[in-house]
Amino acid sequence: MDLALRDPFGELKPGSEIGVSHWVEITQRMIDGFGEVTLDADPMHIDPEWARTKGPFGHTVAFGFLTMSLLTNLLHDAMRTDSAREPAEHGYYLNYGFDRLRLVAPVPVNARVRGRFVLLARERDEKNRFVSRVHVTIEVEGSDRPALIAEWLTMWVPPGA
Repeated sequence: MDLALRDPFGELKPGSEIGVSHWVEITQRMIDGFGEVTLDADPMHIDPEWARTKGPFGHTVAFGFLTMSLLTNLLHDAMRTDSAREPAEHGYYLNYGFDRLRLVAPVPVNARVRGRFVLLARERDEKNRFVSRVHVTIEVEGSDRPALIAEWLTMWVPPGA
């Protein structure tokens, strides 16, 4: 079987929309949990009273890295795939990094976000892996400004590599 056919992006041509995820609500509980596991006690994120009286937004906002960390979940949702691993004989995806990433606007507590994904490029490397460049926009419901824009690199590793 052609390796490209096993790669979920294999049927897409550059410029094709991969998909748009469902909306995800960013709750204070999510923000607090993220602060806890990352050891970040910034009151702008985890202290609603401090954020209301002393913060720049009048309420808490999601950590920028929390917004980033939702990308995998949002991509799986946009593709209507499960994040559980396929058997090794199908190959697997790895995060490869970002060429560009900007946190454009804050995500207010209780706002809803979704991901929009477009395949920009896909190339096979010397080890027969496919590196895909995906344009990502994290939209905030009701806002003209996105929370995040990025060029996300993923690597599909074929079986046995």
